[in-house]
Amino acid sequence: MDLQDIIVAIATPPGEGGVAIVRLSGQGCVVLAQKHFRASRSFDQPVTHTLYHGSLVNIDGGLVDEVMFVYMAGPRSFTAEDVVEIHCHGGQQIVSMVMRTFIQAGARLALPGEFSYRAFVNGRIDLSQAEAIADLIHARSEKSHSLALSQLDGQLSQALYSNTKTIRNALSLIEAWIDFPEEELPEEDISTIRQGIGDSVDLLRSMVNSYNTGRLYSEGVSLLLLGKPNVGKSSLMNALLGENRAIVTEIEGTTRDLLEEGLVVNGLPVRLVDTAGLRESSDPIEREGVLRARNRISSSDLVLLLVDGSRPLDDEDFSALELCRSTNYIIVGTKSDLAAKQALPLGISEKLIRISSKTGAGLDLLRQEIYEALISDESRDENSVLLTSQRHQAAAMLAVDCLVRFLDALDQALSLEFLATDLREALDALGDITGETTTEDVLSDIFSRFCIGK
Repeated sequence: MDLQDIIVAIATPPGEGGVAIVRLSGQGCVVLAQKHFRASRSFDQPVTHTLYHGSLVNIDGGLVDEVMFVYMAGPRSFTAEDVVEIHCHGGQQIVSMVMRTFIQAGARLALPGEFSYRAFVNGRIDLSQAEAIADLIHARSEKSHSLALSQLDGQLSQALYSNTKTIRNALSLIEAWIDFPEEELPEEDISTIRQGIGDSVDLLRSMVNSYNTGRLYSEGVSLLLLGKPNVGKSSLMNALLGENRAIVTEIEGTTRDLLEEGLVVNGLPVRLVDTAGLRESSDPIEREGVLRARNRISSSDLVLLLVDGSRPLDDEDFSALELCRSTNYIIVGTKSDLAAKQALPLGISEKLIRISSKTGAGLDLLRQEIYEALISDESRDENSVLLTSQRHQAAAMLAVDCLVRFLDALDQALSLEFLATDLREALDALGDITGETTTEDVLSDIFSRFCIGK
């Protein structure tokens, strides 16, 4: 990416709407934009962060659209460079003409994520905050939105910088002792280092362990409805969705393929998957549906095993239960509005959640049980830092390994050079999260996943 160019892109989603925004960034962008802006009221120079009404004309002087013009002087802008935004009508043809005007005038179409990349390079945000921008845009629930917002606000960065400060202080002392080998290592300094690094290990481990929860909030949960035919899987899906999405009939085997829909359960984005009823069948289509249901069990975050609460359990129910033994599952007794025919076996009845998709009874309890089955107690603290990126988790794990190795070497009184190496590697690992030590290849890969206008 050439940071000297003036870049331009559409900052609003494609399609038709009331208003669209075209954004320019880079030295000279305000001069370029002003050549094509005809203000309703004349002015010498635009005042930063002020909207001006007027018209935009193309390179031939032809009218393009009535627009609002706003100039944001760096570093008080998103990219920390001079930025101009043109607010025009949201028709596709209008936006295309505005873009063409500025490209013909000398601006370059921005690459995906290039505005965020410039904000990162110019020191306005670190890499973890830049990644949070993409997470914020793609947030699918209030919780995933708040997590991305807290990371953008610097909560993760502050936690990391607190750890890196502790590690750097320890490294400074170690390097001082290396430079002056004749000095004895003060026991109180060694004790302080050991305590500080130990605390950092605990905090980073907590971050590493938080990823499983953070991933669920960020990426969503795969929730599988499983059971024999006509136990109420499709009815439960419709009840949770609040609409008749799946076909429900008295005929067994209505659902023959995987049916997926998205919803939010207690703040968790959920991908709800209805499956074919588990049974032996001579129908090749139904057999394929059953096979797909079985194959989906291991990749699901949680399985809801449905049993007909109005009938005794049979061999098909117990066979389905055996399929769930190695995964995270909840047993759901359906049709609680009908009288139970028989007491359930001990061990099953104790952890059964009874619901009625017809009356809605038990659905709130089921939603809460789904949440508690997926989210650990320590991850429910609103102030805790949750990792949502696998890249961040891997870097934090590497830092933990380096620091544990350092503590072991310290206890064994190994060479100070080894101790310093372990601390430097830990700092490099944490720097990979904030962008201080991230390679250009990794940076290019991260920002290439952003949309062009961001």
